[in-house]
This record gives sequence, structure tokens and C-alpha cells, in this order.
Amino acid sequence: MSDSDKYPADSGRRRFVKGVVGGAALAGVGTTGAAAVNSATSSTGSGGGPTQAYAIENTGGPAPRGMPQIPIEIDDEGYIRGVWPEVQTVTQNGVEVELAITEDYQGTGVTYSQDWFQYCGVQSYEALSPSFESDNYFRSDNGAYDWQSETYSAGDRLNVNDFDEYESWGNGIGQSGLGQPATGTWRSQDTEDTIPIQVLRSTRIEEAAQDNEWLAASTDQGVIAWLNKCTHFCCVPGYKQAASSATFGGEDGVYCQCHQSVYDPFSIVETLFTALPRPSE
Repeated sequence: MSDSDKYPADSGRRRFVKGVVGGAALAGVGTTGAAAVNSATSSTGSGGGPTQAYAIENTGGPAPRGMPQIPIEIDDEGYIRGVWPEVQTVTQNGVEVELAITEDYQGTGVTYSQDWFQYCGVQSYEALSPSFESDNYFRSDNGAYDWQSETYSAGDRLNVNDFDEYESWGNGIGQSGLGQPATGTWRSQDTEDTIPIQVLRSTRIEEAAQDNEWLAASTDQGVIAWLNKCTHFCCVPGYKQAASSATFGGEDGVYCQCHQSVYDPFSIVETLFTALPRPSE
């Protein structure tokens, strides 16, 4: 397979680098402003406030930022699961509360917390309760791709060995050979609400992880995952799911049909946003 089949043309943007909104921008949030935000977002629940997270980059449309990445690990049998942060008891506004937060994730210096996912109503899901019991495996939904619906039934765990065509996979939308995708759910068994996720296995992720500390820690065997809720109006976008995505430059990215937001799963950036608080329990 030629390189032109495996990789899209260079867009001129640097990939797998920190986004413009990063540590400097976080430092730019004044003490008074940050305190006011924390007070406003934490008074009726836990967590929330100014949050720095890694995300797949928003490159087009009205979405204000990227969708948050979910760090993953693969067990000895090849099953893929999302890593849930460590559950800790902290004092917030003078009250002890449970939060899921891992500081210095695998020595990267990144603080990974449940706040990454507290937007679009997800903050109220039972699965976002820090101590909610889950095995954290990604499970297939009904499948947005032919290969997936032929391989899995809804509820089956996703296994890296089933992504064996990731170097050449294509479905007629955009370029083939960029990666093999699947859709699914996370921490959603026996709950009323479903957390939608998207998984992609790609040689581009494998190669980038060799030179990027965060990607080396948060991906495995070329597999990357993200919470699949558009940051605009909370729709569920898709990677190579809509032929119309080409009209808006999204044929090789993650495209939201509702209002044409586009995300680049090969560009992981730092974002800063105000996470919503989890309701009081």
C-alpha cells in the first residue's frame, strides 16, 4: 500500500501538539474569575469549574472545542477498556465529596479527571458517579459499520484483535487506510443513560505514540477513544459515517450532521472549558 493511500495530504497544521488553549490560557484565568466560576458551578453539586482536558481537535463548524479523549488500556485477551480516574475524597467548599481524579497520569504530568466528561448532561449520568461499579470495558452498540455489525452483537466487548483491517479499512467515504473505527458505550450497563464512545485503531496513532508522552500513556496498539458527544448541541457525530461530510471537509474526520461540526481524531490538543457540576447525591 502506498503512503498516499494510508495518509491524507498534509493540511499544514501541526498534529499531536498542545493546542493554543493550554497551560498559558489556564494561567490567564484570573484568581477572582476562577473563584467565581468554581462558586457558581460547585455550590449545588461536586466537581466542575475550569477544566483542562485532552481532546480530538475541532477543526470546523460551530462546536466550541474538541470532544474529550478517553485514555484506554488493553487486557491480556485483547479487550479494550476505558481507564476511570482514581476515586478520592476531597474537601470542596468546606464539604467532603468523592471525585474521580488522577494527578500526574502515568507520569505525564496530566491531571485526568471525571470533569473531562461533565458536559451535555453527562454530568448527571449514574455512570459519572465516582464510585459507580463498572468493569469499564467498551461494549459495541448496534454498530455503525458493516464490519462491526457482522462481528458483534450489542453489548459485546470490543477486542483489538477484531480491528485486523486497520491498515487498509475503508467504506467508500474519504480515503481508505486511515484507520478502522467502531462505535460503542462505556460504563453504561444496567443504567438508564448511555455514554456513547467512538474507538479508532490507526497506524497514525501507533506512530505518533512513539514520540508523544501523552499518547504513549493514553493509547495502546494504535487504539484511541473519545466521548462521542458533540460539544455544540450534544449530538452524536461519526467517523466516516456520512457521505455528505465531504461537502464540509469532514470525509476523513469525525462529522456531526446536525450542524456540520468537524473533528480531527488524529490531532489531539489541550482544551480549556468550564465543566458542569455533578448533582448532589
